[in-house]
Amino acid sequence: MNYPKKVVIGDITVRDGFQHEEKYVQPEAKLWVLEEMILAGLKHLEVTNFGNPLGMPQFKDADLLFKAIRKSKRVSHLLHEVSLTAVTIRESAIERAIEAKKAGYGPDRILLMVSTSESHQKKNSGLTLDEYWKMAEKYIPKAHDAGLKVNGTVSTIWGCPIEGPTNMMDAVKFAKRWFDIGANDVEHADHDGSASPNRVYDYYSMLLDHVQNPQKQIVHFHSLRGWGLANVLAALQAGMTNYESTLGGIGGQPANFVDGVPVSGTGAYYYKDAGNVGLVSTEDMVVMMDEMGIDTGLDIDRVLKTGKMVEKILGRRLRSETILQGRIPKELSGRK
Repeated sequence: MNYPKKVVIGDITVRDGFQHEEKYVQPEAKLWVLEEMILAGLKHLEVTNFGNPLGMPQFKDADLLFKAIRKSKRVSHLLHEVSLTAVTIRESAIERAIEAKKAGYGPDRILLMVSTSESHQKKNSGLTLDEYWKMAEKYIPKAHDAGLKVNGTVSTIWGCPIEGPTNMMDAVKFAKRWFDIGANDVEHADHDGSASPNRVYDYYSMLLDHVQNPQKQIVHFHSLRGWGLANVLAALQAGMTNYESTLGGIGGQPANFVDGVPVSGTGAYYYKDAGNVGLVSTEDMVVMMDEMGIDTGLDIDRVLKTGKMVEKILGRRLRSETILQGRIPKELSGRK
């Protein structure tokens, strides 16, 4: 079995994980999770979304949270080597990130997103694909001028929950277009669990045949039908080295109901059961990679302890098996 011996892991619990929760997570808890993951060795974390908090109450503390992590004494000695990201789908969010950066507390990196499906693009951003590309071409230079790196995400690679099947080659073309207009890296996302392992392997193999910078390609899987880690393995076999995930495997669309109040979120869910969806579990993924001899650069025991605390923060059992079962004992695995 061929796979990389070293990988980069990004954790996006505090943004993508908590955005789907119907209970507002307090900023003090979010800050603690960010600090713990930085102390565990994470170098890439998503902090928040700078979109309108009226529709997404989980992000009403966006500025507060960035200011708090920038002032944190627990991780101040590590922040120089950590990249903190804010999602900025539309113009006002990008401008907000630029102003926060100028004020000295903002993100290091922002995230823009296109879908290969026109219907999904319109639902997610309110713009057509042509309109969104024009917007991105205008704002990426402005972000760079402010000292921000830019991630360009490509979604609906393996299928669209609105339109159905999509063409994987379109996603490769979109990835190349992101780099052509100045993106620093590209996330390749299965946002609704449409990918199967064989198609994952086919896509990432095809992608690596067409891009010049494989280290700047990021793997992002949701696990709706239990295939998440199988998809990670398929991506590893294709040669991918950069992954992101969430503690407890939580996450999904921004909630449309928070603390007893209906909110817009992203509208109707794509899922039959909104409580049983999410991303690949950070804990399970890094434990699996460690058992495979892949270097994640992380304090895995600290990651597991943080995952257990996230269960307490949310008040329920989450979607990680290693939170419950722990690592394989060294006397059984031979791991040193």
